[in-house]
Amino acid sequence: MYAVEGFLERIVNTSGKVKFQLPGNDLFSGTEVTRIIVLPLSGQDLLNSPLKLSPETREQGGRRPKIWTGILPESEPDATEMIEKCHGRLSPGNHGWAVTLPPSLPVAALELRSVDLQSPRNNKAHHTQEMGLKRLIVRRGQPFTLQLHFNRPFHCGTDHITFVAETGPAPTKLSGTRATFGLTQAQQGNVWSASDFTIDSNSLFVSLFTPASAVIGPYTLKIDISQGQGYSMTHQVGTFILLFNPWSAEDDVYLPSEILLREYIMMDYGFVHKGHERFITSWPWNYGQFEEDIIDICFEILNKSLYFLENPIKDYSQRNDVVYICRVVSAMINSNDDNGVLQGNWGEDYSRGVSPLEWNGSVAILRQWSARGGQPVKYGQCWVFAAVMCTVMRCLGVPTRVVSNFRSAHNVDGNLTIDTYYDRNAEMLSTQKQDKIWNFHVWNECWMIRKDLPAGFNGWQVLDPTPQQTSSGLFCCGPASVKAIREGEVHLPYDTPFVYAEVNADEVIWLFGDGQAQEILAHNTSSIGKKISTKLVGSDQRQDITSFYKHPEGSPEERSVFVKASRKMLGSRRASSPFLDLLGSGGFRDQPALLRLHLTRIPEWGQDLLLTLHARRVPHRAHPRGPIRLEVRFCAQALLHKGGTRQPLWRQIVHLNLDFGEEIQWPLLLPYDNYRNKLTDEKLIRVSGIAEVEGTGQFILVLKDISLEPPHLSIEVSEKAEVGKPLRVHITLTNTRTVALSHCTMVLEGSGLIHGQVSNDLGTLVAGHTIQIQLDLYPFKAGPRQLQVLISSSEVKEIKGYKDIFVAAARPS
Repeated sequence: MYAVEGFLERIVNTSGKVKFQLPGNDLFSGTEVTRIIVLPLSGQDLLNSPLKLSPETREQGGRRPKIWTGILPESEPDATEMIEKCHGRLSPGNHGWAVTLPPSLPVAALELRSVDLQSPRNNKAHHTQEMGLKRLIVRRGQPFTLQLHFNRPFHCGTDHITFVAETGPAPTKLSGTRATFGLTQAQQGNVWSASDFTIDSNSLFVSLFTPASAVIGPYTLKIDISQGQGYSMTHQVGTFILLFNPWSAEDDVYLPSEILLREYIMMDYGFVHKGHERFITSWPWNYGQFEEDIIDICFEILNKSLYFLENPIKDYSQRNDVVYICRVVSAMINSNDDNGVLQGNWGEDYSRGVSPLEWNGSVAILRQWSARGGQPVKYGQCWVFAAVMCTVMRCLGVPTRVVSNFRSAHNVDGNLTIDTYYDRNAEMLSTQKQDKIWNFHVWNECWMIRKDLPAGFNGWQVLDPTPQQTSSGLFCCGPASVKAIREGEVHLPYDTPFVYAEVNADEVIWLFGDGQAQEILAHNTSSIGKKISTKLVGSDQRQDITSFYKHPEGSPEERSVFVKASRKMLGSRRASSPFLDLLGSGGFRDQPALLRLHLTRIPEWGQDLLLTLHARRVPHRAHPRGPIRLEVRFCAQALLHKGGTRQPLWRQIVHLNLDFGEEIQWPLLLPYDNYRNKLTDEKLIRVSGIAEVEGTGQFILVLKDISLEPPHLSIEVSEKAEVGKPLRVHITLTNTRTVALSHCTMVLEGSGLIHGQVSNDLGTLVAGHTIQIQLDLYPFKAGPRQLQVLISSSEVKEIKGYKDIFVAAARPS
């Protein structure tokens, strides 16, 4: 403490009160000081009775000078005696009595006694309270407050504090992983700073600001305290986690819509759209990004990436860049190159793990990966990879959604065509080519500014963690600008040509015979990239976002973009393409009949399938008006998720005579016994037909994909949900099929409703019977929640249901 000279306003001996008006001393100007303690030179007399001064404000001559009021202890009735004991000097002054004190008094070194990180308050302000209130989790580009409690009051003129924030294995200022900054009156722009401080007794309240370009991750915070020459002490303040901040206009992930932020950051459940373009199902998924340990697992994922293992200092220095983080996470969700989170399996044997269809959410997967030391979890397919990545990116603070593309092309050779082959018996043939058309494929979109691209390509970017092909040597994909995909700007990074082909490639179907492709049965320019879907904001409904990826099919804009993209992707190969040579002939487009297959009723697993062939005679060069005779060969095969098929499970031959203008409807029956035990877990069937026009050598193709519906379950709750109160849940499943469902198991999951999972063995559900389950849940988080229920059996792996539940906060007792 340093002594001061002031003007004694008055002395009131009876109350023991003295008032000082201080001159314009820098040490006590403005609001830097909230209290002065005048100590004696020798602490023997008044060690326990110091004169404490606190500020007042009083109008005086148009100015508002600082007035300091001191309260004397009861043991000191005489203020004059008090001042004398402080070795001061009392003399007349211009405004009363001047008190002159010695130039300096010995003061104890400033020491940090305790810290309040104010985690509940800060976490709420930074939209991280769902992750917990016990530790500090904040977002960059936004201030947060701390309370530092010292052994004595802090004096800004003589006590000097420097804050030190560090992250990573070898923090340096150059790499952006170490920041040092002192106390200032006001924030110093988009840089690390400590400002807007106030002093209350022995406590210092200070606002810390992290730049919107700071490295994300776990930080340690220290303070260095110095006083004059030679004295310095370092104290540990604590730790905090720094995340991306989509609420900050300075952050590259800024999303200027509170409604969209609630959906793409704060929503911890959602839907994955699966099935077939004509049979789209909404599969509930528990993202669970706010479960308390998930944030730690997310950084554990970053720390197990090849980038970190090869050069941890460089890796950490790039963690301020959302593009870099996205590519690292995309590579780490799969395990093709590293100890990533999930091992893919597109076969049919899941005995060494969990079928991809049996996951309810991301939390169990991430916890298992972490608990086993980073060993990949078995097994995942595209929707599992994408849903887990959505959890990680939302947790890190990047607006993210899950997107499904129906009839998605995997175009390995980059020629923008996918070839499939059928023989004359309508059997779809396997091929050694890697090109394929997935029934559906699921990826992510992350919202960000792309400073590495020309103007106009910010916004949603495609990220795909499913290991389809390498990018810069690793199995990852993106970020690819959705706007660049729509406009055919396939030269822009990252992996834009691959994603463009997924939604825009042409499908060419060949008739195969005598060991070679004989003719083109169909050239479909609009069969790939259908019904591109995501969850509608604020709703359980599906949103079609196909128009974000491409212009309307067949429009001049769409074909123009396709030509532009093909020129960039094919280059010199385009001139010598045998497909384009055949395509130029155009002969396959002219057909004497139109064939269509329609379902007569809803296709349900466990029942016979009824279809109708619609055949109509149309004008044709060779037979403009006369009748024609058709021999139609049908074949049904189990359709695999990755686009291939199993061996035929049903065949039929139909002969038709068609007069000009005539339409025939021919019924077809595919018995349950034919497909029983021959389908994959996804229960998809492709029915193919090839009609030969007698006497012409022409062939006509007709196709129908069928998705079999599983039994339906219902979920009801009997009362309003409230934190901490039991919530009775009723689950009902009726087996309406003709066969029993054996080895039934049930798994329940839902963040905020259930800690982890609840599992039950249900035994066998015989045909025509109903099973009813009742159980109590104890919600522990308020707000909108979703309960996911999965019932699996040996016969049907995915009988899923969900219930949206709003949980009220606990009522005060």
